[in-house]
Amino acid sequence: MLKDDIVLNAKTARISLLHVAVIALSLIMTISAYYFSKAQIEKRTKARFEVSHERVLGLISERMKKYEDALWAGASAVQSHGGDISHGDWKVFAESLNIKEKYPGISGIGVIHYLDPDEIPGYLDDQRAVRPDFRIHPLHEQSEHLPITYIEPEAKNAAAIGLDVAHETNRRTAALASRDTGTAQITGPIVLVQDASSTPGFLFYAPYYSGEMPTTVAQRRTQILGTVYAPFVVRELMEGLLAKEFRQLRFDIRDGDDLIYDEHTDEDALNDTDPMYAKTAELELYGRTWTLDIRTNLAFRSINTYSQPSFILVGGLIIEALIIALLFLMSRANSRAIAYADRATTALRAESEKLADTNLELENSNIELAQTNSDLEQFAYAASHDLKTPVRGIGVLNEMIEDDLEDYFKGPDANPEVRENLTRIGERVGRMNDLINGVMAFSQVSGADIDGGTLSVRKIVGELNADFQLQPGQLTLVGADATVDVDSFNFRRVLENLVSNAVKHGASDDELRIKVSVERSSTGVRVSVADNGPGVDEEFHGRIFDVFQTLRVNGEQESTGIGLAIVKKAVERHHGKVSLISAAGSGATFIFDWPGRKAGDANATSSEAA
Repeated sequence: MLKDDIVLNAKTARISLLHVAVIALSLIMTISAYYFSKAQIEKRTKARFEVSHERVLGLISERMKKYEDALWAGASAVQSHGGDISHGDWKVFAESLNIKEKYPGISGIGVIHYLDPDEIPGYLDDQRAVRPDFRIHPLHEQSEHLPITYIEPEAKNAAAIGLDVAHETNRRTAALASRDTGTAQITGPIVLVQDASSTPGFLFYAPYYSGEMPTTVAQRRTQILGTVYAPFVVRELMEGLLAKEFRQLRFDIRDGDDLIYDEHTDEDALNDTDPMYAKTAELELYGRTWTLDIRTNLAFRSINTYSQPSFILVGGLIIEALIIALLFLMSRANSRAIAYADRATTALRAESEKLADTNLELENSNIELAQTNSDLEQFAYAASHDLKTPVRGIGVLNEMIEDDLEDYFKGPDANPEVRENLTRIGERVGRMNDLINGVMAFSQVSGADIDGGTLSVRKIVGELNADFQLQPGQLTLVGADATVDVDSFNFRRVLENLVSNAVKHGASDDELRIKVSVERSSTGVRVSVADNGPGVDEEFHGRIFDVFQTLRVNGEQESTGIGLAIVKKAVERHHGKVSLISAAGSGATFIFDWPGRKAGDANATSSEAA
């Protein structure tokens, strides 16, 4: 008994150390998965910001290029009319552009003439012939005069008609730069005369010349006729360019020291005072440098949270806690069993010493020992049954975590080790269930006999063929049919475990052959179960009948190591013996004896083997 206690304690220590190692490894993998997932999400989130940032710059540049194309189209229209288009023809051209639909954000499109002072009287006569109230304003002392002759739509921009853009530095500087370079130019920040809200704006110029396209500055100054221009209110331009409700970024724009557009305001419901990302970028546009301060808003934050890594961490820690709780329950149950066994052993030893003088006293001691063993087996069954609930809970939680992370596993940056760890936990839960069920089955072998009536061996073989879904000829009964009439319930269990062992460790599915032989003896039946599997080396013949012992080969399904122990225990209950004939590579044959009823004793039971 003392030797058995030492072996039990040693096995318990090994199992506990293994579980502790699994917990430590699982915890390390959980934390690693958390940091890896967090790093990957941060990387993807930053990449989203960079893409959105580049998209903002790209949209501004592309839209300004589109406006530039419209201006050059206007310049071509003027030159196609000999360099001097009429008011009516310009109105037709402007309407053909469909500015409101195709060029959102633009306030209009017009023509500016370049005039020397001596050209002004003739210019005014020509314009007043059609529009008597036309005048150039305001007065200034510059050598060039650049009046706005036409602009459409005219009603919206009436205040700009006749305005001499040479009167103000930003307007004049960009217009002359456009003339001298032959390229489109925009002005520095100005306030448009037609903008009642007096917010920052600018003008966009595209020059046109007389004759062949000049190639030098001197030629351009000599051949300049005018410029097609478009006025912009920056606020309206950005609203037409980038609808705020569809963006996850906010930005402001500075032209030099002047703030010409600002979205970083408290009035914006999505403004993020502590943005996840911010970046400053310079945009070179038609002679000006715009500096954009781009920041993420609350919409960006809401769809780029880091909850998934936290969920992985919390889920992993919950699993760790459940596993630790399971180990605690197992340890406590084991300690209670050992303590109970120690007390029972001490009491029985004392009783045995007291009753050693008489056979009656020895028989009473044996009866108490049998009762104690029965109590221990019942305790093992109850403890195993109590452990099933937390194990089942761990399995359900593991499946829920796998379902919740399904979208993450489908992503290109998913960590395969996370799925492997969850699969490994699932396998360990399945293994624990198998061990618990095996312990329960092993403890029930010593329970009260369940007679079950007379049982045909041929019927059992047929049922096992169906249970294991074997092909015809893979499991056969050799010799005449026989019947079992003593403890047929446990006989069925013994035969079922031997056939299951042959199926698990036998040959491949197509080559598997199992033969069951039954011979009548003077005391009952002798049964053998032979397979054509890989066999068992002789040095392991004794070990395979011990609890939790299995000779699993790499790649083979993992076994609990309890099936053959159940066979041995059930046979020995009936004073029988199970033996093995096998060698490595030559299959295995298990042989055991089972008692029958004594002749003339119709009421005999298997209690004689108890």
